[in-house]
Amino acid sequence: MRFSFLAIFLTLSLLTGEGQAAEPLEITADTTLDPQTTYGPLVIKASHVTIDGRGAWIVGTTTGNPKNYLGVGVLGEGVSHVTLKNVNVKGWETGLKVSEGSNWLIENCNLSDNFHDPSFGWGENGRRGGIVLERVQKSRLVKNKANRVWDACVLVDSNQNVLEENDFSRTSNTCLKLWHACDNLVRKNNLSYGLRKDPGEVHARDSTSVLIESGSNDNRLIENDCTHGGDGIFIRVLNQWVSTGNLCEGNDCSYANNNAVEAWSPRNTYIRNKANHSSYGFWLGASDQTVLIDNEASFNGLLEGFHNSPHLPDRGHAGIVFMFGPSSHTIVRGNTCVGNNGAGVALIGDLDSKGQKFKAYHWIIEQNTFRDNRWGIYAQHADWIDVASNVFENNSVAEFWNAGNVSRLTQRPGLALKEQPPRAQLTGPTTAKIHESLAFDASSSRDPSGRALTYLWDFGDGTTANSAKPAPHVYDKPGFYRVGLTVTNGVLSDLAWRDLYVVGQSVEIGTEGQASDWEWVDPQSRVKFSNDERVKIAGKSSLYAHVSPYGGFRLNLAYPAAKQARWSLAGKSRVVFWFKGINENLPAWQDANPIVTLHESAERFVKLTPQGDFLSSPPFNEAREGWYYFEVPLAGSAKWKREGADLETVNWLTIGFDSWGAPPLQIWLDGLALE
Repeated sequence: MRFSFLAIFLTLSLLTGEGQAAEPLEITADTTLDPQTTYGPLVIKASHVTIDGRGAWIVGTTTGNPKNYLGVGVLGEGVSHVTLKNVNVKGWETGLKVSEGSNWLIENCNLSDNFHDPSFGWGENGRRGGIVLERVQKSRLVKNKANRVWDACVLVDSNQNVLEENDFSRTSNTCLKLWHACDNLVRKNNLSYGLRKDPGEVHARDSTSVLIESGSNDNRLIENDCTHGGDGIFIRVLNQWVSTGNLCEGNDCSYANNNAVEAWSPRNTYIRNKANHSSYGFWLGASDQTVLIDNEASFNGLLEGFHNSPHLPDRGHAGIVFMFGPSSHTIVRGNTCVGNNGAGVALIGDLDSKGQKFKAYHWIIEQNTFRDNRWGIYAQHADWIDVASNVFENNSVAEFWNAGNVSRLTQRPGLALKEQPPRAQLTGPTTAKIHESLAFDASSSRDPSGRALTYLWDFGDGTTANSAKPAPHVYDKPGFYRVGLTVTNGVLSDLAWRDLYVVGQSVEIGTEGQASDWEWVDPQSRVKFSNDERVKIAGKSSLYAHVSPYGGFRLNLAYPAAKQARWSLAGKSRVVFWFKGINENLPAWQDANPIVTLHESAERFVKLTPQGDFLSSPPFNEAREGWYYFEVPLAGSAKWKREGADLETVNWLTIGFDSWGAPPLQIWLDGLALE
């Protein structure tokens, strides 16, 4: 250890009489602090250093309301391979903030009693409190504390980090918040009491022990205490930017004011978690391709406990509920749902349209225990459901309750609680062209007990097949198709799926290597166009528009910049294109989106305005992370308002977007054509 900076800065480290922090102590070498000294802020200026606080205090404001605290106690920007241990930091807006770094070790530090605002209402209130990591990679946080703060720990654009055995409990907003943070391991932490709620208040103002949002993918949350939160674990989607591939295993999320686990995002897996004694155990709206295995979801919605937002009949709740959003390709296996005030499991399609907009589609429910609920399983507006080998005991209304409009329901007799299900394996394309012959194959599926397998395919266009390797399939219309497969050994089943995008064969205009010919219309924004050969759906590339800054008003992307295209509209009836976007703003889009305008000249044009925000309400749930297909009729329709002149020739077109806020926007366009 080197101690050169200690002697130089000791006299600067004491607090003034008014409780204001002294000048910053800049760290450029290994440093050990004096535990008998109270320090002002630390600024870490060098990589490859170790700071051992030995229990010293870094103190900001010592009086007043914590919601008025300012400044950062310990700051590191652009430095890596730093060890920070044994420091106590209080009285700041943020105790520790690290940005643009990697390979940090933060150990045995106390970041409690920084910014804290239990009286704040609904909505966002900044990233601050205990620890904020921005663009930090491959770092470890071990045995730290951050109590009585707004957010105990925030990870933003931060990947491959490890958080173990930290006490990030008792916060006024979140114990752990992830924003575009991927491949992190969160293990054996105390993340309890993420709760902002007054006595007698019904809801907890979206406070939660764990908040995962905006492209936070492939994280592992293992054996954490997430109890007594507003929610326990909340995977939130407010801007259409979903978080997928997360594994939640062995966490205790019980005693949540609202939902032990709440998610609105696809392709997440929940194994051996506890989701008991809350308003709902698992609330999984719009959570397609979800897997739930061996979880507890019991004693939820009880009148003597938490029972907010009853949505099932007779003010009912559920242990596990999928509602107010699609739930295609879902597996519920080996779970225990006991004593819920309502259903053990509820799978419910769209109530307003009576299942026309979406159904609970392609499910397997097997080897679960449903006891002492009102309904063991409650199903409504559901299709293609396999139910087998469940234990039903003393459910007061029904074991399986068909509340209406349930089709292709298979209920297999007998119990096989100890057997392993078959493993479905599907190979097939994810993109294709119309009229192309497509091969789908499930012949690699296997049964561990060696039983013969049977197969059922649904190709999403009204056709089915029942062989391991069905005949090649052809799609006649462009668009999105859910391809599903169920494999069964006669007792137990498994499923697989493909999200399939089928594109047209028209000649593209502007989205096949023409990035240099695009421009934008909005003086307050700047757009960088490029040809993206990685993210594409048609041809060799898509058009990628990175908008930074975005001015906050309607932005029009225009092609071609020369405005001399001379496209004839003879025989043309529509503009078609595919759209994909990432909009970080909460919420995302506003007003009508997208607006398409065809120009003969500045004075003569046709404007086609969607009758709604089609980006905020995509035509299918998977479009939130995938591609939207737009088919815009030149004559207008009930969904597209037409204004302007009758054109024979088009010299350029614009596609306009409008967002609520002004962070950078990422927009991809592909397959643009006049047909």
